[in-house]
Amino acid sequence: MQSKAWPYEEARKLLKRWPDGKPAGDPLIFETGYGPSGLPHIGTFNEVARTTFVRQAYEELTGNPTRLIAFSDDMDGLRKVPDNVPNQQMLEENLGKPLTQVPDPFGEHESFAHHNNAMLQHFLDRYGFDYEFLSATDCYTSGRFDAVIRKVLHSFEAIMGVMLPTLREDRRKTYSPVLPVSPASGRVLQVPVEVIDAEAGLIAFDDEDGSRVHQSAFGGSAKLQWKVDWAARWVALSVDYEMAGKDLIDSVVQSGKIARILGGRPPEGFNYEMFLDENGEKISKSKGNGLSLEEWLRYGSEPSLAFYIYREPKRAKSLHIGVIPRAVDEYWQFRGNYPNQPVEQKLGNPVHQIHAGKVPTEKLPVTYGLLLNLVSLPGLQDKEIAWRFVQRYAPGTSPESEPELDELIGLAVNYARDFVVPGLKRRLPSQMEADALRDLDTKLAQLRSDTAAEDIQTQVFEIGKKHFGKENLRSWFQALYETLLGSSQGPRMGSFIALYGIDNSRKLIAEALESVTA
Repeated sequence: MQSKAWPYEEARKLLKRWPDGKPAGDPLIFETGYGPSGLPHIGTFNEVARTTFVRQAYEELTGNPTRLIAFSDDMDGLRKVPDNVPNQQMLEENLGKPLTQVPDPFGEHESFAHHNNAMLQHFLDRYGFDYEFLSATDCYTSGRFDAVIRKVLHSFEAIMGVMLPTLREDRRKTYSPVLPVSPASGRVLQVPVEVIDAEAGLIAFDDEDGSRVHQSAFGGSAKLQWKVDWAARWVALSVDYEMAGKDLIDSVVQSGKIARILGGRPPEGFNYEMFLDENGEKISKSKGNGLSLEEWLRYGSEPSLAFYIYREPKRAKSLHIGVIPRAVDEYWQFRGNYPNQPVEQKLGNPVHQIHAGKVPTEKLPVTYGLLLNLVSLPGLQDKEIAWRFVQRYAPGTSPESEPELDELIGLAVNYARDFVVPGLKRRLPSQMEADALRDLDTKLAQLRSDTAAEDIQTQVFEIGKKHFGKENLRSWFQALYETLLGSSQGPRMGSFIALYGIDNSRKLIAEALESVTA
């Protein structure tokens, strides 16, 4: 098990942390954190998936027990109103309140946090992740975090010594490791706090109306400032592993120092690069510029999302609708390679972790890209019609016997209808292109209807070499895509013609040539 794949490299950090396993046979604790201040997007799901890959690798290496905690920071005060939710005015009126005290703008759940937590859990459950969901509000109000809050109060000055040098001068004046909840407004306050009795949890602060308030920091009457909260959570829950985005490198360092002050040991982990939208900007929950989980699953399969997330975690990657088709096809390519790979390559193949070592053996007779080209043609944005072409191309297939193929056809229809068809526009062929198309039509007329895709591809190549020269074959295929399919990119034409049918393909050529003569 010397695989260099990143989940195993991460798992070996945990082997060094606990060479003999955790004391008393306790499970190793993996954690992911999530702030429900906006609708969950794939970047949110990303942490759970990648952490699960490391968890599985560790279990493969050791056989030791593990747990995964998905933690929601839902007692944070709402700092800004997200751009992509309704009832903006209502949210504006609740700024500063804990997210579990902010009404749900969708009117479906107890609070905004409950709505977003439910969305996340639904998606994680759909994927079959093994996790335990924890709410910060529950941990604070139930008293579960009281012991670690007491440690924070006892170590107040030491924590201030870590944090103050990292802050701007104006922020230092109001900074406090503990954020009291106003008894009057219910808002989480960013105000200086005086520790009156650390053991009893008693603090004092000036409320929004200027009155001096003495109250407990326990039982949900206060929460911890972000980096202190992170450290306290690690200590309270005995967390051994948590990854974070590259933008939180400094936070990890400071929280690690605070965790040690509180008598704990910071978890292992690594920093991944951020996802970017199609404009190269960082994805943000409040902006709503990322893909939603539902959007990916309308156009791409569940494993294709996990595949995209697995690869190159330390490289910034675009995350938008346009990446889905390629991710689907690459997933199937890697899955097809898996059975014949040696063990070391299998362990480095993303599908090994995606399927927890139990990789399905079914294969597809067509690619997602090829299906997209098919269902983008006029009148083919229909799953049942598309199936007729597939069944002629791959006899013996059916929606019942190939459920994954059935799903993929439906996803391709969705993608074509929503994004491809509206932008398709076939151009007129040039005279040279028209001559080549006539030759192609003549050749296709001589072929049997069941001619293999590779044999058709050979004929397409030969005609291209005759009219464009071997060095300009790319121009030939570009012409086929643009004049027949209305797209700048396309499939292997032999495969497409075999799937669409020789007679139907000849009709496409006739339509292109008719526009020239007209």
